Formats: sequence, structure tokens, C-alpha cells
Amino acid sequence: MAFSVNTNVGAMAALQSLNATQKDLSTTQSRINTGLAVSSTKDDSATYTIAQGLRSDLGGLKSVSSSLSRAKSVTDVAVAGAEQISDIVNQMKAKAYQAADAGQTTDSRTQLNNDFVALRDQITTIVNAANFNGTNLLKTGGGSVTALQSLQDSNTATTAWNPDSLSVSNQGLDLGGSTITISSSATISTQSTAQSMIDTITTTQSNLTAVLGRLGAASRKIDAQQAFTSKLSDVIDSGIGNLVDADLAKESAKLQALQVKQQLGVQALSIANQAPQTITSLFR
Repeated sequence: MAFSVNTNVGAMAALQSLNATQKDLSTTQSRINTGLAVSSTKDDSATYTIAQGLRSDLGGLKSVSSSLSRAKSVTDVAVAGAEQISDIVNQMKAKAYQAADAGQTTDSRTQLNNDFVALRDQITTIVNAANFNGTNLLKTGGGSVTALQSLQDSNTATTAWNPDSLSVSNQGLDLGGSTITISSSATISTQSTAQSMIDTITTTQSNLTAVLGRLGAASRKIDAQQAFTSKLSDVIDSGIGNLVDADLAKESAKLQALQVKQQLGVQALSIANQAPQTITSLFR
């Protein structure tokens, strides 16, 4: 065995081993601190790229969820208003039936008409109040609502962003319109007007049934899409975790092993550094 004070092969080998241990220790500590096995493209480029794409999809789904929530609120306000109007129209029809009775006195018919007019005007109040975030599906000209369903239309083979959306149209429940055929000046002050009003209200009731059906279907569709979007978000989030999350139990055990290995490496390097000192004994 050759002795040299210029080259300490043992110390060099011990230092390389210690540096490798220190690198592994640093990696393990980073995984424990971040909870991620792949936190950078330097760790695993392929996995990191896939995870980033999934994170982008997850962010897009949050936008979809937000859009659906807004549409749901607008639609629910419209549903509540339309249901209330339907109840009012039913009451108005009852008043018209009573006023059409030939046995009613002038005073009683006047009272019935006052109640009818108050109910009629309440419809306008409800229509005007059925507003959410600047959109009113019940008032003509109040706008419609459109919400994202997904990030891209699966039927469109294009790289351009082409969102798939659902829309709920304006229902136009103003008095005197095509749905609410009761005019804003309608009365049941006489027997003949009351009899005529019964037919008008019957038409309105039929129209309102269709409106309630459309709004209810739209609300259910939004609910279903919200539930799917939530589940899809959970699945993607879980998928990202499967790709990049660290097994902390495994990393903890590895950390302890590396710490022991580091201590042994330091001792080995110390011993290797002392080896050249034995040369001095040759000159005593």
C-alpha cells in the first residue's frame, strides 16, 4: 500500500459518499416540507408536466363551477317569482269566478275588484323584483343567463377554446304580454268583465305552466351539472395527488436512515483524513 500526503483516496471516496448522502437527505427533507415527491420539473419532467396540465384543468373547472352558481342563482330567483305569480293568478281567477256570480251585489263586486286589482299590480312588483346581479328572467328585456358547462365542446375538434354552455332564456312575464295575457288595466268590476276575465286567466295559467316547466328543467340541469363538476374536480384533485404527493410515512423512515448514514459518513471522512498522519511515524 502506497502512502501519499498529496492524494488521500480514502478521504475522496468518503467525501463523495457523504455528498451523495447529503443530496438524498436534502431531497427527502424537501419532500417532507412540501408534501410533494414532484415539486419541480427538475424532479420528474414528465410527471410535473402532466400535473401542471391537470392543475390548469382544475382551475378551469373552478370557473365553470362559479359560472354555474351564478346561473343557478338567477334561475332560482326566476323560479321563485314565477311560482308566486302562479299562486297570485290562481287567486285572481277565484276572485273572477266570484265576481261573475249573478248573485253578487254591487258593493261586494267592488270589493272583489279591489282585491283583484291589488293582486294584478302585485304581479308587476314581483316581476320587477326578480332580479339577480343585473339579470331578470321574468321582465321583458331583463336579459337571459348563460353558464359554462365544460371547458371545451367535445364535439368540436379544434385547439381553440370553444366552451360548451347552457342558456336560460327570458320568460317575459309582464302584464299584457304573450304569457301573462292579463292586461295592466284589467278589472272585474262588472259581471261581464269578470266572465271574460276567467277565459283570459285560463290562458295565462296554461302559459305559466309551460314557463314553470322550462325554468324547473333549467334549474335541474344546472344542479346536475354542478354535481358533476364537483365530482370531476375531486377526481382530478385526487389524480394530481397520486402523481406528485409524497408518501410521508416512507419519507420519514428514509429521513432517519439518511441521518444515521450522514453521521457515519462524517466519521468515515474524519478517519480517512487522519490516515496521512501515520506517515509521520515513519520519520521518528
